[in-house]
Amino acid sequence: MLVLTFSTGIVDAVGYLGLDRVFTANMTGNVVILGMALTGSENLPIVGPVLALFGFLAGAALVGRVLRTAATGWTTASTWVFVVVGVVLAGLAAVTSVMDGLPVPAGTTPPPAALAVTTVLGIAMGGQAAAARRLAVKDVTTVVVTSTLTGLAADSRLAGGNGDGWRRRLGAVVLILAGAAAGAALLRWHVGAGLGTAAAISLVAAVLGHLRAHATR
Repeated sequence: MLVLTFSTGIVDAVGYLGLDRVFTANMTGNVVILGMALTGSENLPIVGPVLALFGFLAGAALVGRVLRTAATGWTTASTWVFVVVGVVLAGLAAVTSVMDGLPVPAGTTPPPAALAVTTVLGIAMGGQAAAARRLAVKDVTTVVVTSTLTGLAADSRLAGGNGDGWRRRLGAVVLILAGAAAGAALLRWHVGAGLGTAAAISLVAAVLGHLRAHATR
């Protein structure tokens, strides 16, 4: 889950910097952007965040249904979900490598193909988030770290707590930060470079999770 958190940082960096300031995993960011854009703030996107939001919800709903009857823990179904996410990211990496108009300049209207990529990325990240939620690794959702930061501070010794789980929580924050930095760096090469890297990471995590964490069918 921590490795997938790093991958998510890459994907969101690609979305925000390469697809006209759209988050495809961090839906809180999209809702905030939409709120500001709807008040008339200049140069803020509306269509992209809306498509990413609905794509995310669709992906989460689909995977939620697929895993509804699955046993607790890492199952074969969990493995397949993460494999599919990796394959989708790989496909998008290939598609964006031959697309024109990427990265999308800020304040310009994204081409339809870029909006399609945004939507599919949202679906993939929604599916990943739903699968991660099913695994229920405490404080590691793979897509956001706000609640993780809250737990890190509220349960710390400074706050009178015992500080349990601080390594996992801090790891999630550091890895999504590092992933975003890696995604921004790869974007200087091409949008597809970041998505391809995220795809490889997702597929490796799926295989290792199946081999090491797989508990039930």
